[in-house]
Amino acid sequence: MKKLMLLTVLVFASTLVCAAEPLPSWNDGPARDRILEFVRSVTDEKGPDFVEPGARIATFDNDGTLWLEYPLYTQMVFALDRVRELAPLHPEWATTQPFKAVLAGNLEKVAESGIEGLMEIIMATHAGMAAEEYEKIAATWLKSKKNDRFGRLYSELIYQPMVELLDYLRANEFKTFIVSGGGIAFMRPISETAYGIPPDQVVGSRIKTEYMVRDGKGVLVRKPEIGFIDDKAGKPVGIHEHIGRRPILAVGNSDGDFEMVEYTTSGEGRRLGVFIHHTDSEREYAYDRESKVGRLSRALDEADERGWLIVDMKDDWKVIWPGGE
Repeated sequence: MKKLMLLTVLVFASTLVCAAEPLPSWNDGPARDRILEFVRSVTDEKGPDFVEPGARIATFDNDGTLWLEYPLYTQMVFALDRVRELAPLHPEWATTQPFKAVLAGNLEKVAESGIEGLMEIIMATHAGMAAEEYEKIAATWLKSKKNDRFGRLYSELIYQPMVELLDYLRANEFKTFIVSGGGIAFMRPISETAYGIPPDQVVGSRIKTEYMVRDGKGVLVRKPEIGFIDDKAGKPVGIHEHIGRRPILAVGNSDGDFEMVEYTTSGEGRRLGVFIHHTDSEREYAYDRESKVGRLSRALDEADERGWLIVDMKDDWKVIWPGGE
């Protein structure tokens, strides 16, 4: 009986240890080990790399880093739906790019338009409405639209290993931010639910807004003008203007994140730059150098020299999506 009780206690203790193990959806290996070692080093008060909690800033790209971006950015899929819905009111779109490509179903041409094309579509389909109205439409779409391939709502197409990394960092007194080329107003409505990142910790591209009084109420109205593109060299600018501190950890997945990671790792002290490499064609997608969406080439070439970590999605992640899939 005593042996049985002892065995039960040991099994229970082992279960607790396993449950407390960080990053459970990551495979054991160099990538996971390096992340864990980095966090230990900057949180060890007696170590040479210790960083005060207030300076533990971590920035994450969104598209392709935290949620699905291929073969079209999630926000682009949303915008295409809006173009098709509003097309009868805009006959000029039939001869104007990128709207012409949208209506013709030429997704490759749409993808070529990149963030700039996305912002143009956003301006055309959502300018003039109140900011809160747009956010409600975006949130409703994300929570009701299913992806054809995966059969999941777009709000559920987030990477479980990255959600765990965000949780792990916050448990170690990091402050986590999204810094994305996607629209700030598109991400904010679900960032807290999906990632535990509140709206005020989201940095993104935006169109201009104007304060107006409508029906006796003060509202912010979206204007058909680009305010800021938070991509490539714009990301360090967005970090400086919105966050006011240089991160010590930055995670991206494409060359659009190169400058953010470069800016992060150019600072003094211990720092880490990470790129998620999409290599899993069965569970997600495999793409890098030749892709028009999420192209990853220069960062792959320079990662070793710069000391950046390349996370191989196929080899380093046990699962892709929440729920163990």
